Amino acid sequence: MSTSAAAAPTYENQHVHAVYNQIAAHFSSTRHKPWPIIENFLRTLPAGAIGLDVGCGNGKYLSVNRDIFIVASDRSRNLLEIAGKEESHRPHAVVEADVLELPHPRGTFDFAICIAVVHHLSTAERRVEAVRGILETLRPEGRALVYVWALEQGGSRRGWTADDEQDVMVPWVMRGSKKAASADADGPANGGQDRVFHRYYHLYREGELNQDVTAAGGVVLDSGYEKDNWWVVAGRQLT
Repeated sequence: MSTSAAAAPTYENQHVHAVYNQIAAHFSSTRHKPWPIIENFLRTLPAGAIGLDVGCGNGKYLSVNRDIFIVASDRSRNLLEIAGKEESHRPHAVVEADVLELPHPRGTFDFAICIAVVHHLSTAERRVEAVRGILETLRPEGRALVYVWALEQGGSRRGWTADDEQDVMVPWVMRGSKKAASADADGPANGGQDRVFHRYYHLYREGELNQDVTAAGGVVLDSGYEKDNWWVVAGRQLT
């Protein structure tokens, strides 16, 4: 299901960006609680640190640490509007931007987080380029935390294992009945008929995200597995 370089932007527009704009309100209603490792990463940053949340979604990480400043970006205008309207997210800034076309100056930020974004890019080259772009925004001592969905989810309800395909379409279901919950996560019913939206994901094998960081010119400082995701804390390769 992977795509060619030429077809990738159109494919992602159809199977990622358009989908998130349509499901934004329902998706946001299921995304509130910060994950422990991400929360710890943000809370242990020094006061006054300035950084990025690349692919911020509804901005749920913007209120974790009041002593830092975050410039949050997302490709989905509808999700970004939700992030910008939340009172608890202020005084952080939001900006509409694609992970492959970040508008930020290089070598400027103390940190960056990029949660559940890179796995939506449909070629290996685009995934590496996304990581490279994030790392390039960092100051020499800066750190980036990147999360992607894992292929190895044998213990989860999805049940993927290392023997399964890595490029998949994952449904998001908005139920028409109040007695039923979303197939992806619990959330409010939309009323009427069920609506199903399919999103493209590249499921990462163990070690693959680390390899992407290295290919992007970065250094893996820490890495691990949490809640069906592989994560990496990366820094810039200094010459």
